[in-house]
Amino acid sequence: MGVSAFDEVVYQSILHQPDAGAAGWALLTRATPAQLREACNRLLALGLLQPPDSMGGLRAVDPRVAIRALIRRRETESELLAATAEEMATAYEAGLLREEPSRLIEVASGEGAIAARLEEMYARAEHEVCLFDTPPYLAPPAPQADLQADLLKRGIVSRGLYAASDLEDPNALSRAWRMVELGEQARVLPSVPLKLLVVDGRRAMLPLTSSAAGGYCAVVVWHSAVTEALQKLFELAWQQATPLGRPEVGGELSEDEQTLTRLLAAGMKDEAVARHLGVSLRTLRRRVSDLQERLGATSRFQLGLRAAQRGWL
Repeated sequence: MGVSAFDEVVYQSILHQPDAGAAGWALLTRATPAQLREACNRLLALGLLQPPDSMGGLRAVDPRVAIRALIRRRETESELLAATAEEMATAYEAGLLREEPSRLIEVASGEGAIAARLEEMYARAEHEVCLFDTPPYLAPPAPQADLQADLLKRGIVSRGLYAASDLEDPNALSRAWRMVELGEQARVLPSVPLKLLVVDGRRAMLPLTSSAAGGYCAVVVWHSAVTEALQKLFELAWQQATPLGRPEVGGELSEDEQTLTRLLAAGMKDEAVARHLGVSLRTLRRRVSDLQERLGATSRFQLGLRAAQRGWL
């Protein structure tokens, strides 16, 4: 904590013999008056001793207060040091790229290699993971969902953008809702531009090629103007997307009606919504018409707007 071994001995002597005075503390620590005076000045600067007052000599500050203050000071210094390290790392990475631009990317070929790089990227995440979720999948969806679940348990922010057309698959929608239940922030667009993973805004993975046989090739991009551009692309798409929420029972809608409003807001076609609800197209359209009438909406757009205003989406 910044206290030398000798200064600690002096401090302990003052704690145990507060009335001994400078001469007594010098005898207890076998120090010269000059050495003791210098040690006391250092302890004063650290906040472990109170300055002399009108009543006379030095007094120790309550260790519970003084040492906690030392800890807070060290924590602040550590945070500043970590921020400095980030700034230095940025300069270091930029220097490496200028020296050897090929360091910018790493190509992973084959399902096993891609899965290994995904696992490493999720494990190294510190702040946030952003994901465009759409086929072709870089690795089997189930293991990747487990990686995302572990990420959320660690308290890392996860934001996922899903293509509405892909969520027409009941399994894909179930996985998306599972992530929402675990804490993922999820939104939906009619389509997303590409499959993409961005970690901490500094590393990204996206597919390069795919084949009919399922042999994928992906590229990992390290921190550069490219990753910054990919993060900005995600943010632009995020602003335009519709939140995807797990239906909650309660309020003025039944569970099926809440599911219906969310699926419609996600932009799914009637056929897909009907499959999810297990009803016919005629029944679905009747339910939509009933909801519009209840809310006084003349179109599905108005239906979605008024449902959102009531907190149903």
